[in-house]
Amino acid sequence: METKPLDLDTQLLAVEEHKEVVSLRKCRLEIVSGPNKGKKIDLNKPLLKIGKKEDNDCVLDDKTVSRYHVEIRQTEDSYLLLDPGSTNGTYINDIKVKEAYLSPGDIIRIGNTKIEFVAFDEKVQIEPSNRESFGEVSGHSRKMRQIFGILDKISPTNATVIIEGETGTGKEVVARAIHENSPRKSKSFVVFDCSAVAENLIESELFGHIKGSFTGAIATRKGAFEEANGGTIFLDEIGELSMELQPKLLRALEQREVKKVGSNDTVSIDVRVICATNRNLRKQIGEGHFREDLYYRLSVVKITLPPLRERPDDISTLVEKFLQTGKFNKLPDGKLKVTRVEDDALKMLTRYQWPGNVRELMNVLERAVPLVDGHSIQGKHLTHIFQELEREEEATERMTVDMNLPFKEAKQKVVEGFEKDYLASLLRRNNYNISKTAREAGIDRKHIRNLLKKYGILDSNDTDDES
Repeated sequence: METKPLDLDTQLLAVEEHKEVVSLRKCRLEIVSGPNKGKKIDLNKPLLKIGKKEDNDCVLDDKTVSRYHVEIRQTEDSYLLLDPGSTNGTYINDIKVKEAYLSPGDIIRIGNTKIEFVAFDEKVQIEPSNRESFGEVSGHSRKMRQIFGILDKISPTNATVIIEGETGTGKEVVARAIHENSPRKSKSFVVFDCSAVAENLIESELFGHIKGSFTGAIATRKGAFEEANGGTIFLDEIGELSMELQPKLLRALEQREVKKVGSNDTVSIDVRVICATNRNLRKQIGEGHFREDLYYRLSVVKITLPPLRERPDDISTLVEKFLQTGKFNKLPDGKLKVTRVEDDALKMLTRYQWPGNVRELMNVLERAVPLVDGHSIQGKHLTHIFQELEREEEATERMTVDMNLPFKEAKQKVVEGFEKDYLASLLRRNNYNISKTAREAGIDRKHIRNLLKKYGILDSNDTDDES
């Protein structure tokens, strides 16, 4: 299904005005040799025609170019080059082609003219929306209302989106809101966490496998892409995907089809792709850990969610929402236990730096509610919780490296120490509820349980009860 290019009323963001909130992928052609050297053509139309005839979108003064030599069509998340039957042919990076998807840096040669395909991120300032929520995402700060403005525009399209931001800023909540405000909302929203699946199983989990394709493959099964067919797939922590798997994901996105592990047959898919990462993918590209062509394919729209410390004005709104909707604040008769947050408590919440962002704010409220005797959270309740948070942070900082051990053993010891302290603190914070602990950690519940057993943390107090 072809999607029209986004028609966004935007203006360039001055560097000193704001940190990046939204950027849109822009593409253009730059003629690097031939009679029209230096000419630049923005790719802002669904179809662009190149040739020497005057009614082309890009007219070349090269006699070796055909009258209608090349067409470039904008697809859902890329550009497809087509040669409708030129005399001298079309070459991309010196390989003759009739049809090919373009990637950044590709050199198109037609006749005596060479054209480079260039992609770049354009930072844009979106007019802030009047709304103070979008789906389950809330906030009245200017940055959040800018994001709501772009979500209004992109949700009805099939545009591929990357959501960047620190852990706990609500990337999955934003992705789900995009899906629920799209034409695909009646279909599946499938979450796939690239960091929570063993590396040797990721390909099978993403694309599926056939019976007998590897040890343990006792039946043929669908992967996440097939499960999401017709709907949306959310690839969380995309920056964790190995370099070996990135070309396979790229091929699935380009061809709109997947191949199960162990199979020679392909399955067509119709999915919208939304990704999230807390890493700087541009930096990873420079370090050789992430493919530029995959980044280009995924980053039609890039949204950067601001950390909570940069939008303190939203804290009171979020507190009110969490207390109104959170199961942790419901009495057996369905009424709210806490109905008010006193000024001294609100000041403490506003001044805290929130390294865990919105997720940490909700967890602090969840820990505060059981401490309340009446109906209001007071500063004294939060003082106790923040002291506990400081102790947990100090425990993490106390981790030392034994320099007398070989690298591998020293690293393993630090990792095990971190895992034990982190899981013990997280379990206490969630009142020994394993399901909640697994959800907050972003790790499969069975894996959490195995780790708790490994470190002797699991005991009779622990429960899988979701309530």
